[in-house]
Amino acid sequence: MNTKLADLLHELGISKVKLAKFLGVSRQMIYNYLEMDDINKWPKDKKVLLLNLLGIKSTEEINNIKVDTNYITEVEMRLNSLCETKEECSRGVSSDLTSGISSNNQELFIGIVDLIKEYLEDYGKDGRNIINYLYHYLQAMNNTKELKYILAYVAKETGFEKPMEFVFEEDEQFIFESVMFSAMVLYRSGKASKSKLAESHRRFVNQIEQKMEDKLSRTMELNNIKVQALKELGFTEINEQNATEVFEKIAEIQARKSAFKKIEVGSN
Repeated sequence: MNTKLADLLHELGISKVKLAKFLGVSRQMIYNYLEMDDINKWPKDKKVLLLNLLGIKSTEEINNIKVDTNYITEVEMRLNSLCETKEECSRGVSSDLTSGISSNNQELFIGIVDLIKEYLEDYGKDGRNIINYLYHYLQAMNNTKELKYILAYVAKETGFEKPMEFVFEEDEQFIFESVMFSAMVLYRSGKASKSKLAESHRRFVNQIEQKMEDKLSRTMELNNIKVQALKELGFTEINEQNATEVFEKIAEIQARKSAFKKIEVGSN
């Protein structure tokens, strides 16, 4: 297997699906090509396409490629030249999923779908766990602004974005990236031993458990309020016909409970 090429493609963020589309072959054929120990064994037309994509004239130059932001951008532009029409970019993806999305965003969306598919199909349990955590990450994004800064840090640290580009709240992003960099330097130095960080991790676990407990308590409280609302209205369930009335009753009960709590606090 040509590990140098495989590593280079991984570093550039080029999925096997996208490379297959660029070369005009199946994804299985890409696996077959990558299993070869010499790119010169590839079909000549596919080898030429690959060299053009990488911006080099011979296979020997692969060892001299320096991957930086500019190089990644150049390769990405050549790779995206495949998608000259919406139909080509959307190939293999349901039109229902891309409906209402601009052509530029469709390209981004389909690229993400390709990567997700590759992880789920090629990386077994690890791939499934990675995509599962990514799913939860996206779910939590709206509630935790720092998650956006983490994405920016990773994109910059891996060379996909410019280090002084700030697309979110600049000051906060700058501070977060600086703290993150310091933490990563400590982590990679080997000085951050498990024993030294045991107490910090214990506090982390306690904080998460408290959040989960609070969430469970809140869920139970809302469920009890829903049951009370249904009981006061004489209903047994929420349906399309009574939903508005039930939700208004739930809001009323919540307001009563809030007022009662304020009275209790005031009396104490």
